[in-house]
Amino acid sequence: MNGLQVANNGQVTKVGAAVDAGKVPFAKAVDAGIDFLIVHHGLFWDPPWPITESNYEKLRGLFDGNCAVYGCHVPLDCHPEIGNNALLAKKLNLEPVGAFHEFEGNPICLITRPRASSDRDSLRAALEKQFAGGVTAIEYGSKNPTKIAILTGSGASVTGELKSQGIDTFITGELKQNQFNLAQEDGLNLYLCGHYATETFGVAALAEEVAQKFNLPYEFIATECPL
Repeated sequence: MNGLQVANNGQVTKVGAAVDAGKVPFAKAVDAGIDFLIVHHGLFWDPPWPITESNYEKLRGLFDGNCAVYGCHVPLDCHPEIGNNALLAKKLNLEPVGAFHEFEGNPICLITRPRASSDRDSLRAALEKQFAGGVTAIEYGSKNPTKIAILTGSGASVTGELKSQGIDTFITGELKQNQFNLAQEDGLNLYLCGHYATETFGVAALAEEVAQKFNLPYEFIATECPL
């Protein structure tokens, strides 16, 4: 569900951003004086969950702290300007040239190419600099990547399409174990940079843009998720 998921009293004095809608980021947001929190992974998924135990505590913290929650999931993965894929490509100096793998009517995997002459070692070094928590590099593809796909978060759903798209290198957050074999068999470079870490960009950019538009303070709520 995208959009307003929990309301407050209607007044907004500080905007925040967090990747996840969880008890800890909610508590941190309230402590920081945030009353409008934008999250990437929202509260409501299938099937619906009962408002009991930890779910109750999570929502009670929002109500007690007068903190509204706005969720924005897939639109923040594939937005061409402030989406996670696009912003990561920009940080790596990669030029978007297309997209594939439709989900809910939108192609969610970005295709890029290097803006300047580069090699695999340089790309890996740039990723390691960007993601201090670590990068898992599985390198069975070209030493000079020319067609690089980016899908932040989980990339497991698109790996079967990489070869047919002419992709030689894939940057994502996480994959499944069997996709190591796929890299060997299809001659791919795979870079796993963390689901959480790769999805901090879009929600932060959206919240900052909202704060600037309404001349409000802004803060990103980090939760140090290692996954």
